[in-house]
Amino acid sequence: MRYLPLTDVDRKDMRDAIGVADFAALYADVPSELLLDRPLDLPRAKSEMEVERLLSAMAKRNLSAASAPFFIGAGAYRHHIPASVDHLIQRSEFLTSYTPYQPEISQGTLQYLFEFQTQVAMLTGMEIANASMYDGSTACAEAALMAHRITKRRKAILSGGLHPHYADVLRTISHFAGDEIVALAPDVRAREDIASAIDDSVSCVIVQTPDVFGNLRDLTPIAEACHRHGALLVAVFTEVVSLGLLKSPGEMGADIVVGEGQSLGNPLSFGGPYLGLLATRHSYLRQTPGRLIGETVDADGRRGYVATLSAREQHIRRDKATSNICTNSNLCALAFSIHLSLLGEAGLRRLARANHASAIDLVDRLAGVAGVETLNESFFNEFTLRVPGDAARLVEAMAEQGVLAGVPVSRLLPQAGLDDLLIVASTEVDTVEDREAFVAAMRGAL
Repeated sequence: MRYLPLTDVDRKDMRDAIGVADFAALYADVPSELLLDRPLDLPRAKSEMEVERLLSAMAKRNLSAASAPFFIGAGAYRHHIPASVDHLIQRSEFLTSYTPYQPEISQGTLQYLFEFQTQVAMLTGMEIANASMYDGSTACAEAALMAHRITKRRKAILSGGLHPHYADVLRTISHFAGDEIVALAPDVRAREDIASAIDDSVSCVIVQTPDVFGNLRDLTPIAEACHRHGALLVAVFTEVVSLGLLKSPGEMGADIVVGEGQSLGNPLSFGGPYLGLLATRHSYLRQTPGRLIGETVDADGRRGYVATLSAREQHIRRDKATSNICTNSNLCALAFSIHLSLLGEAGLRRLARANHASAIDLVDRLAGVAGVETLNESFFNEFTLRVPGDAARLVEAMAEQGVLAGVPVSRLLPQAGLDDLLIVASTEVDTVEDREAFVAAMRGAL
C-alpha cells in the first residue's frame, strides 16, 4: 500500500468539505481516555531496509499460535486447515471475486454461495441462510435488528453467557437506533433465570451455546418462554465445529441462529477477516439482512443461480433497506464451504469428537493440580477454570514458559470481579505433549 502524506492545507480542505472545525471535533464520539494525545513512539526517517529490520525484530517478540502449545479461544479458535483449502481459494477466478454484482456472469460465485447457504442451514437446523455477514458479532447485531422488525418491538435481552464483545457490538449498533438492550449479569455457571426477564415488550432473547464460559445450554425451555410472549429466540455460537456434535439450535426452537464461521477454513489472522453466519426460518425470509442466492432455471430450462434477495441499501432505498451491510465475506465463505465439503458429515463429526476428547483430557489432567477448579458441568472444547490468584498474571507466567494458556475473564469483563477465572480452549491441533506442557507450566506458575 502506498503512503500518501498530507499537508496542513490538505487536511484543512478535507475538514472544510465535511464541515468539521478541527480534529478534536472529528473524534468527538471517541472516549477521551482512548485518544492518544502525543505522537506515536516510532523512529523517524528510516530507510525501507531499516524499517523491515525494525518490524521483524518487533514481530519476533511475539509468541505465535503455531510455535507454542496454544489454548486460547473465547471466540476465535486454532484449527487445522487442509492445504487444499488455501490452494483452491487462490484460483484466480475465486481470489479475484469480490461480490457478485454481475450475477449473469458470476455463476461460479453464485453457485458456491448457494452451496454455502445450504451448508449453514443444515448445520444450524434452520430453513434458510444468507450468503454470510462480516463476522459473528455483526451477525448477532443484525439478528437483533431483524427481531425488532419482525415483532415491532425494540427491547432485546442478552444472556449473561453472551460473549462480551458481541454485547458491545450490539450496544453500539443499537445506540443510535434508540433500541433498548437489557444485559443480564455475567453467568459463569449458566444458571441464570432468563424466562423471568421476558415479557410482552421483548422482541428477542439472545443466548449463546456453548456460551463464552464454555457451558452447553438447552435452549428449548428458553424458546418456549420466548414464544409464549411473542418474542424470538436468537441463538448464538462462536465455535461452529460444536455443531458437528451438538443438537442444532433450530431443533431447540431458535428463530434466528447466528455465529462465527472462522473455525472452518479460516485462520486466526489476528482477528480477521472472519465469517458471520446467519440462518432463520422461511417465514422471516424478507426480513433477512444481507443477500440470499437462489437456484432457478433460465429460458432454456438450464439450471442457474441468481441473487434472489438483496434488501441492502446499495440495492434499494436506504429507508427501506433491512441492513447497511455492503458485502458478504465471500472468500471466507468459500474457504468455509470447501473445508466443510472436504470434511463431509462424517468428517465433521470426527473433528468435533476430537475437539471434545482433547478438552476432556486436559480437564482430567488439571484435576490433579492443587487449587485449580473446573467450573463447567458440561462443555464442548472450551471451559472455565478458577485458579488461585490473578488469572491474567498466571497467563503471563505460563507464556514465559512457552505455553499460551487461555483468556483471563478479566480481559473480557474487567469490572465483573472475576479476576481468578481463566477460559481455556483445546482443539484437535493440541497434542498429548501440548496438554502435558500446559499442566506442567500451570504447576510451575502457581
